[in-house]
Amino acid sequence: MVIISSSPEESQKIGRAIGKLLTAGDVVCLYGDLGSGKTCLAQGIIKGLDVAEDKYLRSPTFTLINQYKGRMPVCHLDLYRLDNINEVEDIGIEEHMCGDEVVIIEWAERLEKLLPEKRIDIHISSVGINTRKFIISCPDNRFDFFA
Repeated sequence: MVIISSSPEESQKIGRAIGKLLTAGDVVCLYGDLGSGKTCLAQGIIKGLDVAEDKYLRSPTFTLINQYKGRMPVCHLDLYRLDNINEVEDIGIEEHMCGDEVVIIEWAERLEKLLPEKRIDIHISSVGINTRKFIISCPDNRFDFFA
């Protein structure tokens, strides 16, 4: 499925719609170049999971993991700073992917073989200054209403 966004606000709105459809244990993998809008979409997804509106959502680039309480626990990971799979394993990411929380992973390609088979992949690309293209792959049809 392909979705086009023409602004950061629209990307967050798309993220909210995605977040509203997530269930416990879902793993959302975000792929895209630096500046493509992964964090912007993740912020929308987190808000769609009913994390408090006044909660400041920042990218966990330096902390690696941010956790939030919404209608279910949310774990937001940013693996940009990790260089290899051993560093990923050292911080215990696998534990998060086996629980009842929703896990959102920026730079998911750095997890390689540790990603679960059943996951939601979102590839993001810039097609203009503010325009983004989202390609969503999901093992079920819950996002079909975007089509």
